[in-house]
Amino acid sequence: MFCNQCEQTQNGTGCTDIGVCGKDPDMQSLQEILLYGLKGMAAYAAHARRLGKTDEKVSAFIEEALFATMTNVNFDIPSLFELVLECGRMNLRVMQLLDEGHTEKLGKPVPTTVREGTFSGPGILVTGHDMVDLYHLLKQTEGTGINVYTHGEMLPAHSYPELKKFPHLAGHFGGPWQNQQWEFPMFSGPILATTNCVLIPSDVYADRLFTTRVTAVPGATRLATDDFSAVIEKAKTCEPLPENFVRESTIGFHHSVILGIADKVINAVKSGEIKRFYLIGGCDGAELGRNYYTQVAEQSPEQSVILTLGCGKYRIRNHDYGTVAGIPRLLDMGQCNDAYGAVQVAVGLANALGCGVNDLPLEIVLSWFEQKAVAVLLTLLALDVKGIRVGPVAPAFISPNVFKILQEKYDLKLIEAEPPAELVQLAL
Repeated sequence: MFCNQCEQTQNGTGCTDIGVCGKDPDMQSLQEILLYGLKGMAAYAAHARRLGKTDEKVSAFIEEALFATMTNVNFDIPSLFELVLECGRMNLRVMQLLDEGHTEKLGKPVPTTVREGTFSGPGILVTGHDMVDLYHLLKQTEGTGINVYTHGEMLPAHSYPELKKFPHLAGHFGGPWQNQQWEFPMFSGPILATTNCVLIPSDVYADRLFTTRVTAVPGATRLATDDFSAVIEKAKTCEPLPENFVRESTIGFHHSVILGIADKVINAVKSGEIKRFYLIGGCDGAELGRNYYTQVAEQSPEQSVILTLGCGKYRIRNHDYGTVAGIPRLLDMGQCNDAYGAVQVAVGLANALGCGVNDLPLEIVLSWFEQKAVAVLLTLLALDVKGIRVGPVAPAFISPNVFKILQEKYDLKLIEAEPPAELVQLAL
């Protein structure tokens, strides 16, 4: 661990010599939480800026918070903790901007059935998160006979009206980001990686991989502009894709869709048809322990509704959950970028039922991986949401003392080896 105060690394664990820099492990932990949260928020803000949405207050906070992590600026744990929570509050604003940018440019998402697999003929696969890149690619491939497919967190693209209108947005291929190195070789066309969550390619497909702007990996071709002619020309020379139908799935349960049927949901809660809500999602990964999320979803009671978003959805979306009160039990709300929508749904339900968010029959189980997940967790904590489960392991940058504070203040929990009965069963 690297000490931001004295710029030393000691014994592989970071500087703990308060006589040198006034730093202790808890102070270091709060600074690292703040830095990771800022990185995640900056990623969301960059997406929002691409959609024409900015806020000077957000930019000012990022500058001030980074300043607070510099050498000999802040040795005070309470004020650092407040900066961490303020990062969460600011991230809520950034996610609001991102939501507004997407809906203003691309329309409000609608429930949509997506074909998964490929059609015969040339195709381009798009991964990452950037819907603006996808829009430009669809415009530039009109009339070329080239189909465009989504991968990973680009799946929600099929629910946006301004993207759905392109008939050559042909379907979805593959699963979460960590499967790239065995899925991408099976896709014979070029692959466009628009943001983070791209892996270093093998030689099998490196010459077919293109990245945009700051996204870059060895062996791939980085594009600095929105001109995708090189990708299109590559698609024309690659081996055509085979006809391969995998399945159909339904997506597009944007918060406006769910709140649009709020009366139906509220009546179902009051009548007892719906007894519990689960928010299961976040960032997926390949390490052991992530089958926990699958178990929670599949063991959840039939009188419950599951909201999901982020690539963590791939842990739970291949099961048939059926319906409850006339609505699907599994509601795919979109990307990790759409976490604002989950907050809006929780607040809307609480207001309609005349209670606080913490009084809802709501369980939040978050799959933890990278900096965007940190930013989203900080947002939930800043909103005083309690009882969240995170995992599969505790973040290494949260010191035992800081984690104890989060447990005491917010009832933050680590996931268990198996879902406990109180999580997946209805109270008697």
